[in-house]
Amino acid sequence: MADQSARGESGSTGDIFRDKVVFITGAARGQGRAHAVRFAEEGADVIAVDLCDQLDSVAYPMATPEDLDETVTLVEKTGRRIVAERGDVRDRERLAEVVARGVAEFGRLDFVIANAGILPAAGEQAHDITAFTDAIGVMLNGVYFTIEAALPTMLRNPDGGAIVITSSAAGFKSVSTDLDSMSHGAAGYTAAKHGVVGLMRHFATSLAEKNIRVNSVHPGGVATPMVLNEAMAGFVAEHPSFGESQRPLLTGPMMEAEDVSETMLYLCGPAGRHLTGVALPLDAGLTLK
Repeated sequence: MADQSARGESGSTGDIFRDKVVFITGAARGQGRAHAVRFAEEGADVIAVDLCDQLDSVAYPMATPEDLDETVTLVEKTGRRIVAERGDVRDRERLAEVVARGVAEFGRLDFVIANAGILPAAGEQAHDITAFTDAIGVMLNGVYFTIEAALPTMLRNPDGGAIVITSSAAGFKSVSTDLDSMSHGAAGYTAAKHGVVGLMRHFATSLAEKNIRVNSVHPGGVATPMVLNEAMAGFVAEHPSFGESQRPLLTGPMMEAEDVSETMLYLCGPAGRHLTGVALPLDAGLTLK
C-alpha cells in the first residue's frame, strides 16, 4: 500500500480515463482497492462496493468497513471522486442501488471490474456445503449480477466500454490436487472461476455490437489478505501438493495486486481496444504446469 499512498500524494499519473467512471466490486482491499486507486490515478471516478463483513464459510478475516474507508481515502488523494457502499454481490437489487447512486453522482458508467471473491478452501468450514454455495454465489452469480446491474447504463454509451472479470488460474485447473485436499469450498472456487469464462464469452459475443468489450483475467497467487493469512498458510502446510501446484514457472517475488491493476488498465484502455473474449492468464506460467 505504500506505493499507492505515495502516488496518490502527488496526484494522478495520467489521464487515459479522464472523466470516465469505473464500477469495482470487492474494492475494500487487495486487488479491488489497487484497481480503484490505479484507475483514479488515470482520471476515472470510482463506484466501489464491498461486503465488509464475514462469511462463516471463509476461514480468514475478510474486509471491514474501515478497509473500505481507506480505499475512499486513497482514491480521493488522487483528486478523483468515489462513491463507496457496502453491499453483497449476491444481492442483485443492492448492486443496482449502488450503481444508481454512482451514476446519479457521476452521470455515466464506462468500465466494470467484477472482482469480488472469496477463497473458502481452508479450515474445517471448507467441508461444509455452504462453502460451495457461497463460492458460487459470490464468484459466479455475483459476477453475473454485477454486470447486469451495470448494463442498462453502459448500453447508453455511444462509445461502448469494457468489462473485465477477475477469474483465477483456477479457471483453468483445479484447486484440489488430490483426494485429501478435496472439499466443498475448493470445488466451489474451481467451478466459479471456470464458470465466469463462460459468462465472459456470453457477454463478449452479445455486447460486441455495442462496442462493449469483455475479457477475463486469470491471476496466480497474488500477495493479498485472501492468500497471505494464517488459515491458508495452514492449508498449504497440510497439503504440500497444493503448495507445489501453485508454484509458477517464472521465479521472482510474488505478484502484487498492483501488477494485476496494470492488466486491467490495458484491457479497459485504448491499447486493449481490439481485445474481447480473451481469457488472459496472468500467472507467471503457473497453468503451463
